[in-house]
Amino acid sequence: MRIDLHVHSCFSKDSNADLDSILELAKKNGLDGVAICDHDTRAGGLACARRAKEIGSDIIVIPGVEVTSSKGHILVLDPDGDIDPGMTPERTIERARDLGAVVIIPHPFKITSHGIGYVEGLDADAVEVLNSRCVTGGANSKAKKVTQELGIPQVGGSDSHEAKMVGCSYTEVDASERNAEAVLKAIREGKVTAGGRRTPVSYVIKQVIVGRIKKAKIALGIRK
Repeated sequence: MRIDLHVHSCFSKDSNADLDSILELAKKNGLDGVAICDHDTRAGGLACARRAKEIGSDIIVIPGVEVTSSKGHILVLDPDGDIDPGMTPERTIERARDLGAVVIIPHPFKITSHGIGYVEGLDADAVEVLNSRCVTGGANSKAKKVTQELGIPQVGGSDSHEAKMVGCSYTEVDASERNAEAVLKAIREGKVTAGGRRTPVSYVIKQVIVGRIKKAKIALGIRK
C-alpha cells in the first residue's frame, strides 16, 4: 500500500489544506492512506478520520502529530493521548511509547525545518529519508546514508501544507490488511520503503508564504 506518512491540514497554523481536499487529492494521487500530522495537535488527524467515515472515503487515515521537541520535530502516529511540546527528543519518544504510538524522525538533517540533527540512539521505528519539501537533495541523502549505516527502516512523506502535494513523497507499506492497524504494525516491523519525488520549488515557496500569512492572521485575531 502507498501511504503518505506526513501530511498537514488546516489544523496546522501554517497550512490551509482542508480535510475534504486532502482526502480527494490523496485518492486522485494514487494513495491508499495518509497520516495527518499537524503541529503539536492531534485534532486535525482525529477530525480527518471522522470525516473520511462521514463521506465514505476509502482512504485510510492515521491520526498523528508532529511534536516540537526541544531539538526539533518528531512524528508520532496514533497516540492514545496528547504530548506536550518542548521536551527532549528522548522524553518525547518515551511519552509516545507510553501512549502506544509509532515514532518516526522526520527530515532529521533539514535544520531550517526543525530537523533534530541526529538519529542514532533514538528509539524510533523509522526515519524519513525522502521529505518532499527538501528543496535540495542534501538533507534527504544524508538521512538515507545514516539510516542505512544504522539499519533503521526508511520512510517517505510529502510534508505537504497544500492538498495538491499530498502523496508527492510516500511510503510503500507491506501490510497484511488494508487498515490503519495493519499499516502501523508493518511500520513497526520495518516493512516499508520510501518513494516519490521532491515538491517543485514554486510550490514550496507558495506554501511558505501561505503559512506565514495564516500565522500572521492568527496572531492578529483574524480568522479569514
